Amino acid sequence: MSFEHRIKELGLELPPAPKPVGVYRPLVVCGSMAYVSGHGPLRADKTLIIGRVGADMDLSGGQAAARQVGLTILATLRQELGTLDRVKRLIKLLGMVNCTAEFGEHPKVINGCSELFAEVFGRENGIGARSAVGMGSLPGGIAVEIEAIFELNS
Repeated sequence: MSFEHRIKELGLELPPAPKPVGVYRPLVVCGSMAYVSGHGPLRADKTLIIGRVGADMDLSGGQAAARQVGLTILATLRQELGTLDRVKRLIKLLGMVNCTAEFGEHPKVINGCSELFAEVFGRENGIGARSAVGMGSLPGGIAVEIEAIFELNS
C-alpha cells in the first residue's frame, strides 16, 4: 500500500513542513539514507506544543506532543522527497523529552511518535531502533524533539 494513501486512510492532517531556524537542513539524503534533523511538535496552525512533562503536562500530553512531532517529520519527508512513498523503512529515532528531573517515563512519551510511524509505515517498516532521553530544557520550551533516520527506496 502507498504510504500517501495510508495517510489519507488514517485521516491524518500534516502540519506545514517547518523552515530551519538556524544553519542546518531539515533533511539530508546520503545514498539511500535520509537523515531528518530534530523536529518539534508543530501544529497545523504553526504553533508549537510547549511545556515540561511532569510539570506542565502529564504522560498523555507528552505522548500527544511526540505524535505531533511524528506528523511534523512526515510533513518534512513529503516536502523534501516529493512523496512519502520514497520511504522504505524507519531505521532509528532519537527522542528527547523536556521534563522534570523526577520524570522517568521517557520511552512511553516517545511511543507517541513510534506508534504513529508503525500505523503509517506498518510494523515491519515503521518500527526501528530508538533512544529516548530526558532533557532539562529544549529549544523554545518545546515539549519533545525527535530526529530520525529513514532508508529510502532506490
